[in-house]
Amino acid sequence: MLSQSVYTLVNEQNGNLAFKLFEFDNNSYFDHIQRNNYFTLILINSGEGIATVDLCDYSFTENTLFAFYPYQPFMLQSSKPIMGVSIQFHHDFFCIYRHHKEIAANGILFNNIYQQPFIVLNEFSKSSIVSLINGIANELKNDAFRKDEVLISYLKILLVTATRIKLEQQTVQNSETANIKQQFIIQNLKNAIEDNFRTKHSASDYADLLNQTPASLARITKSHFNKTLSDLITERIIIEAKRELYLTDKTIKEIAYELGYEDEYYFSRLFKNKTDISPQIYRNTIGFNRGAESN
Repeated sequence: MLSQSVYTLVNEQNGNLAFKLFEFDNNSYFDHIQRNNYFTLILINSGEGIATVDLCDYSFTENTLFAFYPYQPFMLQSSKPIMGVSIQFHHDFFCIYRHHKEIAANGILFNNIYQQPFIVLNEFSKSSIVSLINGIANELKNDAFRKDEVLISYLKILLVTATRIKLEQQTVQNSETANIKQQFIIQNLKNAIEDNFRTKHSASDYADLLNQTPASLARITKSHFNKTLSDLITERIIIEAKRELYLTDKTIKEIAYELGYEDEYYFSRLFKNKTDISPQIYRNTIGFNRGAESN
């Protein structure tokens, strides 16, 4: 696909990696748990295997496009070589949170606790994605005026294109994988989590809200999302915490309280358990107010 295997762009202000595009032809890049501090897109051109994402397993084949957000744990395993291309970009280069209204990728392509973290491309959609990736590679090869702005434009189009594909696939998957009654329960559950995750943290809370038995709701949740209800609730809380840590200068104690935790240390342990880093380290490496004190 590309004439050179690795392209990088460095943030001149701090020397950190801002943007990277590289080809891979074996399993060594992603065959162990990744918790990267940048967004990652991975296009599988050939090969198949198992993707472990947030402790859930998904089968994948060629023409699959993965989308992972910062510090999301993932690993790709295969008995045979897999080949493809990966794009990685840091918040400093392009912030999904700040541009989510423009591209609608946040909550659909990334940070979507309700859907699988990948899309399967047909011949037409893959051609569109590959064309954009080639455009990015060509721009990275040249030391041209305002290269970063052109790359951001390409990246926006790539994210919008991938988001459109995922939205189309979600509609098909929802109609195929659940009957009308289950679809109603699933949609009500999504709405309930969005409305109440700051104050209601237990699976039994949502069973009560939906007039379901905990066991029945647990079966539906596991079948449809491949996750437990507790995992869904916690992941939604962590996503909101990341947004607050990135976009605001609120103290960690304030963020914890707004998310329903009077004990900020319990909240910090929960955050670290899910991300492998503390809220303060996340803020220092990713967030709005780098180096700020936590209280």
